[in-house]
Amino acid sequence: MISIGTEDELVVNSANETILITDDDPQIRKVIASIVEMEGYAFELAASGEEAAEKLTRNQFSLLISDIQMEGMSGVELLQHCRTHYSDMAVIMVTGVDDRTTAIRTLELGAYGYVTKPFHTNELIINIANALKRRALEMQNRRHNEELETLVNERTEELVRSREESIQILSKAAEFRDDETARHNIRIGLYCDHLARLAGFAEPYCQQLKTAAPLHDVGKIGVPDSILLKPGHLTEEEFRIVKTHPRIGHRILSGSTSEILQLGAEIALHHHERFDGSGYPDGLAGNDISLPGRITAICDVFDALTTERVYKSAIKTEKAKTILLNGRATHFDPHLLDLFIENLHDILAIRQTILD
Repeated sequence: MISIGTEDELVVNSANETILITDDDPQIRKVIASIVEMEGYAFELAASGEEAAEKLTRNQFSLLISDIQMEGMSGVELLQHCRTHYSDMAVIMVTGVDDRTTAIRTLELGAYGYVTKPFHTNELIINIANALKRRALEMQNRRHNEELETLVNERTEELVRSREESIQILSKAAEFRDDETARHNIRIGLYCDHLARLAGFAEPYCQQLKTAAPLHDVGKIGVPDSILLKPGHLTEEEFRIVKTHPRIGHRILSGSTSEILQLGAEIALHHHERFDGSGYPDGLAGNDISLPGRITAICDVFDALTTERVYKSAIKTEKAKTILLNGRATHFDPHLLDLFIENLHDILAIRQTILD
């Protein structure tokens, strides 16, 4: 048991500390035990390294005092065992040989102190007190670091949740200008996440794509309601205005320090480009179109085809599949489209969980 005094001074309560004394010389065990008992510590005795190792499995000790030269398991081997399996326990080595090399080695292996026989009572008492105090400080510091790590993780999770909520709110702002539902954007995120995984991309990237893809149409904020909600065919001028939404979305999202919003800006700008260069707004072709833009293009068109809109009815999955395949290498990246079609059953399963 430890308590905190003034100026962060640690006070170790000897009544709550148990010491394991290990020495193959019964007289030495008796001497050390009498000193330990005099100072108010509880203790147990072991006549060998093997016996000490066995007792460590059954009881919890604050400190091990061990001889170095023992038959069978040596004190150094016992020390190594303790550092591996009982890292919270302090260890003091006791030896009849004043060997500087051995002393340095045991300290390097993690011993808290090194006492040479014959020792003075006060020397051993001071080593015990220092070892227990150092142990208490290390345990307190470890607890503090664990608490700090937990707090940092909690704050990080809170920031991630807050960021994702902000992005969801931003995508909803576009939905209120369109006939599409929030579920469309949720599906787009999930489809893009799944297609990116099929393409072999790492978990963090796929998660970012799932969060950013729903922002693909945020630029529709800048398109008039009379055009967005028009039930019939658009005039050439009206369609020209609709085609401005990728640049508007890019301007809204770009310039942010957030990786998610930067990815969203890229998707907003490129999701209407076509693989053969006939898309908009820049007429990019092939790999000049960003990867997230190419992924989102497939997912967005599929969901648009199979979803009812104010200007059209939903079409059957097989017909949507045919339309997608007709756009292979012209509208869509052929490799990504093949992955999408080959795993369409996964996409349909996702869709089934997020129906309008």
